[in-house]
Amino acid sequence: MNRIIQALVGRFGVLKRKLYEGSRPGAFMRAWNRIDARLYASGVFSPRNAVTLEVVGRNTGRPTSLPVAVAEHGGERFLVSMLGPNANWVRNVRAAGGHAILRRRGREAVTLEEIPVEQRAPVLRRYLAVAPGARPHIPVDRRAPLSEFEAIAHQYPVFRIRGR
Repeated sequence: MNRIIQALVGRFGVLKRKLYEGSRPGAFMRAWNRIDARLYASGVFSPRNAVTLEVVGRNTGRPTSLPVAVAEHGGERFLVSMLGPNANWVRNVRAAGGHAILRRRGREAVTLEEIPVEQRAPVLRRYLAVAPGARPHIPVDRRAPLSEFEAIAHQYPVFRIRGR
């Protein structure tokens, strides 16, 4: 039974990575993310750590919304880019000077502050514990020692959430 579950999880991971080929969501995932963004913003029937991130697009100047998972660690909240540094939301947040809105049963104006690589490992491990959908994109088991997360931390931007 354990082998069957592992095989299914492995196949799901392959599918999930394919839906985000080139570190960008394909058409299906863009549509799915729009649905999730609305659901997460409402706070109804969504995980407790799920929120909608709204940030101004660096090229269009229009707000863009996407669903994200908030990882809490050491009494602080963090966002992690499961797709790495070239994800659109990461590039938009950097261009916006970290200014963003988090939505979940209301709006919270925040500043997202990118943390140094050497501080990311424990947050990445916590993120994988609370964001199962990210696991296929990050090549470390969620129960791995911190040293394995330290080895890949430079590949995954992590932002501390600060209130404005």
